[in-house]
Amino acid sequence: MNSQVDKTTLSGLAIAGAPKAFDHILHVGRPNIGNRQRFLDRVNEALDRRWLSNAGRFVTEFERAVEQKLGVRHCVAMCNGTVALEIAIRALGLHGEVIVPSFTFIATAHALQWQEITPVFCDIDPRTHNMAAELVERMITPRTTGIIGVHLWGRPCDVGELETIAQRRGLALLFDASHAFGCSCQHRMIGSFGRAEVFSFHATKCLNTCEGGAVVTNDSDLAGRCRLMKNFGFEGYDRVTHIGTNGKMDELSAAMGLTVLEDFEAIVERNRRSYDHYSALLVGLPGVSPVRYDPAQVQNFQYVVAEIDEAAAGISRNDVLTVLLCENVLGRRYFYPGCHRMEPYKSLFPHAGLLLPETERLVERVLVLPAGDAVTQDEIALICRMIRTCIEQPREVRALLERNSAAIRELRCDMRVPPPPSGEQHADR
Repeated sequence: MNSQVDKTTLSGLAIAGAPKAFDHILHVGRPNIGNRQRFLDRVNEALDRRWLSNAGRFVTEFERAVEQKLGVRHCVAMCNGTVALEIAIRALGLHGEVIVPSFTFIATAHALQWQEITPVFCDIDPRTHNMAAELVERMITPRTTGIIGVHLWGRPCDVGELETIAQRRGLALLFDASHAFGCSCQHRMIGSFGRAEVFSFHATKCLNTCEGGAVVTNDSDLAGRCRLMKNFGFEGYDRVTHIGTNGKMDELSAAMGLTVLEDFEAIVERNRRSYDHYSALLVGLPGVSPVRYDPAQVQNFQYVVAEIDEAAAGISRNDVLTVLLCENVLGRRYFYPGCHRMEPYKSLFPHAGLLLPETERLVERVLVLPAGDAVTQDEIALICRMIRTCIEQPREVRALLERNSAAIRELRCDMRVPPPPSGEQHADR
């Protein structure tokens, strides 16, 4: 961190030619490692056993630990969250059309389209950023077989209403809970709602297995199908009874998961401190609205998210993000521009945006900031000072951005290499 430059003044900003605030890139997510020695001990144990995959001891232990943590009957660990989502979709027998939000990571939609199932994009509730349950019923057609809700930022969907709709219309209900490990809804841990819920344990998630995911469910038959499908359909040593693929989690990934899970409460506490610090420093800034969490529910506080309303702030989210990028703060505009504006959906459904006004508005406002282990309290304070400078002097900042556009492009190009070691730049599942 460069403490020699005053980032509360225009001349102190990198877009004006001053040194960058940070000499290294601050990412939104940085892997939680847990106790390094305990992890290495487990790795050595796996190497000594020479059992590295195929339902080894650590994978079994990890599944049991997740089941206990979430209060569910079955956890089926897999190689990543996307494969877990694909297998859950197939195990549920989904086909035709499935209703999903467009404001989510692209894997949610791809997991359907990959299996020739049409994702039907539903708009969001602007207060929660989650799919608006009251709009879901309007999207149901005779071809609809299911609904996938996404617990965005770890804040639960309107689970009760979605369950009511699914039951009334005879639809399968699945949840993408990639952001929500360790969070609760209606005083129950997320993981036990719908027919099943899917978690991502990607390197940047609150609980990570380097790469990994899981289907969790209380449905024993569904869990059995998922177990068959993740291991080529093998039932027993040499008997194949179901179509399947290779979705297995390996022992080293499970070793990481067990190690991180042991420190999970401390990780959440660090996340909460980051969230609280940002909230205290950004409060009262015109046009800046940090995402709030329900104090009645358990949260993992993995994401620090703010909406920037250009009309009230006097400056756009994109301009604030550019200022931060030039200071080596790799904020993110999740989930821009919305799945419906990415391929192949942009070509398949060119007019989908007409039914998604809240999604279209939100993708222009959301800014996700580095949090948790990725930043210190002092670094958070400096990031917030720079955001405050943008909000307090919007006209001058916009003029600097326009005047120095060529130099700014050069500064931003510096951030494209090397890629973040965790893969945070693109992967989210």
